[in-house]
Amino acid sequence: MNSPLIIALDFPEADQAIRFSNKLDPALCRVKVGKELFTQAGPKLVETLMKKGFEVFLDLKFHDIPNTVAAACKAAANLGVWMVNVHALGGSAMMKAAREAIDDSSCKLIAVTLLTSMGREDLKEIGLMGEPLDIVGRLATLAKSCNLDGVVCSAMEAAMLKTKFGKDFCLVTPGIRPAGSSQDDQKRVMTPKEAIAGGSDYLVMGRPIREAPDPSRALQAILEEIA
Repeated sequence: MNSPLIIALDFPEADQAIRFSNKLDPALCRVKVGKELFTQAGPKLVETLMKKGFEVFLDLKFHDIPNTVAAACKAAANLGVWMVNVHALGGSAMMKAAREAIDDSSCKLIAVTLLTSMGREDLKEIGLMGEPLDIVGRLATLAKSCNLDGVVCSAMEAAMLKTKFGKDFCLVTPGIRPAGSSQDDQKRVMTPKEAIAGGSDYLVMGRPIREAPDPSRALQAILEEIA
């Protein structure tokens, strides 16, 4: 699949997610299943989406002791998901354990650097001093050293990371908003066209597609803008 779009299925119930997925073409996008939906619906939903032809990004952001994270990643890979993620803040021992646990699978393993809802003051509050760009750079370097496939970052950091790590280190960027749309609770945002031009490989989009009168048409318009 050549599409860079990952559509976030941020719904509280499985039935809502399935109904919405019926409006999407699995040839034009992947889908993301996060904490709320997975907690409610579990692996069965993931299996249903895959049977419909979607590649699934299981966005559970594992962050725990190395053995626990390794086992969780192994379970995700055994489900057959396309991608799973951990928190880079969990450290190198945790990320290496996760890598080793799924090294024999095709599942991509990436690390979250900083949440796109966090600005400089939020980082200062938890003891992370400095600019978000610098902190993201350090965490991405750590993830790369653990042989992860890429990171989740803001599109604002993508150009720096792509220059530093090259085309084979994938960059997954949430906080993507079409021009003129609301930023909602995101603080570090960019339009789809800007994000791809800046080095993002995959764009995670939720509300701008879910809340569109015609999600399929909105998806197609974004792909045309990027192209």
